[in-house]
Amino acid sequence: MNRRDFVTLLGGALAWPIAARAQQSARLPTIGFLGTATFSTQGARVAAFVQRLRELGWIENRTVAIEYRWAEGRRERDGEIAAEFVRLKADVIVTSGTPTVIAARQVAAAIPIVFVAVADPVGSGLVASLARPGGNVTGLSAQSPDIAGKRLALLREVAPDLRRVAFMGNVDNPFVLAEWREVQAAARTLGLEASTSEIRRSQDIVAAFEALKHRAQAVYLASEGLVDANRLRINILALGARLPTIWAQQELAEAGGLMSYGPNFSDQFRRAGDFVDKILRGAKPADLPVEQPTKFDLVINMVVAKALGIEIPPTLVGRADEVIE
Repeated sequence: MNRRDFVTLLGGALAWPIAARAQQSARLPTIGFLGTATFSTQGARVAAFVQRLRELGWIENRTVAIEYRWAEGRRERDGEIAAEFVRLKADVIVTSGTPTVIAARQVAAAIPIVFVAVADPVGSGLVASLARPGGNVTGLSAQSPDIAGKRLALLREVAPDLRRVAFMGNVDNPFVLAEWREVQAAARTLGLEASTSEIRRSQDIVAAFEALKHRAQAVYLASEGLVDANRLRINILALGARLPTIWAQQELAEAGGLMSYGPNFSDQFRRAGDFVDKILRGAKPADLPVEQPTKFDLVINMVVAKALGIEIPPTLVGRADEVIE
């Protein structure tokens, strides 16, 4: 081997580990995951999302980085977390809920945002149309015709003498107000008297249940970050007051609610992985149509039914997607 060949070989040998280290230290594409409640509430959804990414070739900490943050039902945290994702130079933000998506867009207007559950993306001004969103936001809608009526009808099935129902939710959320209007219309159709039980912070929950005494025979929960984060307290108070509850999400029935009926949110988060995959490969949110829920689940908690002394009709049990015993 002559001197020139030796120098060439030595240079290549030295360059290889330097190149390898550079490749290893290269920045991974980064997803900012803004959870509206807590990991204990939304852990199954995270798992579904991460699994779908893996199927599409995005392996956490190997080919993609995921930064998780949890707002714990505190609305002021939404903008703070979004600003943190901006500083981290996230390539895409994944979140849910109308107020949270609005707050994220205000702070992170240059970052693609994938929402997993927004009641009315067009009406809330988040997208120009479902077919062509037109901005930096797209994802999965939570819209479903007459879902409030279906939930009230389910309460009527388990409590045939039901006459008065309370709607409990964070009325600062525009989605909750829209759902309240749907509940009012459905209640009139079913011959029920509906009243609101407004909460704006966790400290309001105990007083809200105190005010329900002799006013309601069941509680319809408007699911969003504040309510979801306080699901255990709400379910304990409802059980103590002997009030059957219906929720929008499976995890909240599993946490001690009587029933839930709504979109399968784990499936929604799984499908969000497809949006993120397309965006990380160069697609623009403006060109990705908003999708609708395709899977709805009915969950019945028989343990709670027994504690309340409620006999669930066998026909309803037969229709359930999950029965907790």
